[in-house]
Amino acid sequence: MVERRRYWRAFAYQALAIAAIVAALAYLAHNTAQNLQSRGIPSGFDFLLQAAGFDIGDSLVSFSAGEPYWQALLAGLANTLRVAGPAIVLTTLLGTALGLGRLSSNALLAGLCGAYVEVFRNIPLLLQLLAWYFVLTDLLPPFDEAWRLGGAATLSKSGLSLFGASLTPEFLAVLFGLVCYSAAYMAEIVRAGFGAVPRSQTEAAAALGMAGRDIQLQVVLPQALRLIMPAAANQFLSLTKNSSLAIAVGYPDLVSVANTALNQTGRALECVSLIMGVYLALSLATAIAMRVIERRLAWP
Repeated sequence: MVERRRYWRAFAYQALAIAAIVAALAYLAHNTAQNLQSRGIPSGFDFLLQAAGFDIGDSLVSFSAGEPYWQALLAGLANTLRVAGPAIVLTTLLGTALGLGRLSSNALLAGLCGAYVEVFRNIPLLLQLLAWYFVLTDLLPPFDEAWRLGGAATLSKSGLSLFGASLTPEFLAVLFGLVCYSAAYMAEIVRAGFGAVPRSQTEAAAALGMAGRDIQLQVVLPQALRLIMPAAANQFLSLTKNSSLAIAVGYPDLVSVANTALNQTGRALECVSLIMGVYLALSLATAIAMRVIERRLAWP
């Protein structure tokens, strides 16, 4: 009986808290709408159906000036996913290699990996994006003198052409910057995960006659992954949100497109709300995916 009372009391407190939050948000929304109306500032999301009036050249989804704003925002979202997806994969690969390198018994390899981590995680990401953009647009040769990479790719100021696909300098600058920066943090996550597995586990496995490779794959790796996954999920979330800095180098991601729409329509509140909602959805989707993976790695 006492437990039931506690349950209903806790439920009532939570319901009151939710009601108070909803009421506060409704009041803020109503007050904001009245203030905008009194100042003659248009509001609402009807602008999404109007013609955008600008083109998006570097886009995964084709878009022209005559199409509505909602399609422009969709193209910007596609560009965000276009750079964040490969960056997560490359960050995982590079970060894992660096983390394992730091655990190597080879002093030179461990030192080089450690130096990479200390350099790249202590330089602000924005500066790294600008540095990569400078390298790609100023230091590379012009298009007519492009470097040939094995006959299948060319690299120049115009970007990278690979098997018919063309990657602009803006895209490459964002991709390289995100990967190099995030991989430094991922390396520390991997190093900490493997380092946290007690030595007694490997000693016990060796005492049972297991070979070194089997010990690493069947004993150390499963335990390390369970320690790595939560921190890795946070790093992937951070990487996705950091992709919004792409606006600094002119890559037309969601934030860049929404900023253009804001300047043209004056719907600041609406555009910012859309950006926040989309990034919240992306973060929740990433968190759910990582949680599913964590459950699959859970102890039986």
